[in-house]
Amino acid sequence: MRPAWPPGDPRGGSAMTPTPRVAVRVVLVDPAGRTLLFRGHDPHRPDDGTWWFTPGGGVEDGETLAEAALREVREETGITLDGVGEPVSVRSIRFRFEGVVYDQVEHYFVARVEAVELDESGWTDIERRVVVEHRWWGLHALRGTSDRIFPAELPQLLAAALDAAALDAPGEM
Repeated sequence: MRPAWPPGDPRGGSAMTPTPRVAVRVVLVDPAGRTLLFRGHDPHRPDDGTWWFTPGGGVEDGETLAEAALREVREETGITLDGVGEPVSVRSIRFRFEGVVYDQVEHYFVARVEAVELDESGWTDIERRVVVEHRWWGLHALRGTSDRIFPAELPQLLAAALDAAALDAPGEM
């Protein structure tokens, strides 16, 4: 899907008919209950500092949300997932990145994975330009950080994923 360009931008879009960019984000959860985040920045706005975010990106033409989530995780981490189920959350957001204003609808998935070393060979030029580092975050660290994390509701999404995993685990009798 094409991004929603600012009104009057020669690349398209208008104030009357903006086309939201449809995106997927994936909360990967390892056996220790941690989630993988990337720390990035906007080279066009260095004074804005950095922020942490989940793997994910835009849905390509002809892809389902789940297919896009699987592709994005594979490209950004090297991890091949069997599936991602259904989205656990959806949010709409407007942001500026590299001089472009995006209206984006993000569909969040949760997937369990083994903690592995990342394979960055599938990264795009933009990912190589903006990603500073990655880290597996525990729930306590997420709740206690003063760093900017997107979405702000990520601690609640991770807590819900951990609660769901605990409910699915076999209990002792």
